[in-house]
Amino acid sequence: MYIDRIMHTDLITVSPRTTLVQARDIIEKNRIDHLLVVNDKQKLVGIISDRDLKQNWASPATSLSTHELNYLLTKVEVSMIMIKTVVTVPTSTTIERAALIMQQHRISALPVMEEDRLAGIITSTDVMAVLLQAIGISDESIRLSIFVSDSIGKLAEVASTLRDQGINIQSLFCWPDNRYPGVTEIVLRVANQDGTKALTALNDKGFKVKTRYEKDLTPFLPV
Repeated sequence: MYIDRIMHTDLITVSPRTTLVQARDIIEKNRIDHLLVVNDKQKLVGIISDRDLKQNWASPATSLSTHELNYLLTKVEVSMIMIKTVVTVPTSTTIERAALIMQQHRISALPVMEEDRLAGIITSTDVMAVLLQAIGISDESIRLSIFVSDSIGKLAEVASTLRDQGINIQSLFCWPDNRYPGVTEIVLRVANQDGTKALTALNDKGFKVKTRYEKDLTPFLPV
């Protein structure tokens, strides 16, 4: 999936001359966490977050009076505290790539560009929602975890075992476990009513299936 399918396109932008007070009011009114800063030509020149505002807000321990403090904040513009080197991605970016970029840069939002035009924004919350949907987590499914040797055909063997029992795999992903070189964890979900049947079928094929948290994984590792 590409980010253009889930990015927010109803963008709320501000100019570099917007004051901190105005920026705070816009964020609170629209219940958002980030503001995109654009110049007079509608070119992206910065980004500011709710966290940036709070970190740059005057300390309540200041000796200034409330009136003096409010007056000061009406003079401070977002251009003075905004992030000017903005990490952006094109609309052709995949969801997983966007998640990796946000992790690498330790940011929680990515403006999305279409050529040199600002097209949208995607947040870590958006990415998390899609990944959770892809994993298929729900109260109507059961999670099965199988540790296999990282070799050709293991995934097909697991899938065919369940297929032969008429069991539908609702979601599946593979997770290499760095603690055990050469071992991959296959995590899949099936409907609750198929849980016992799936467990029995996989055990009969020699797979050791984990259905809950286990501190010691040794009994579940392939021999």
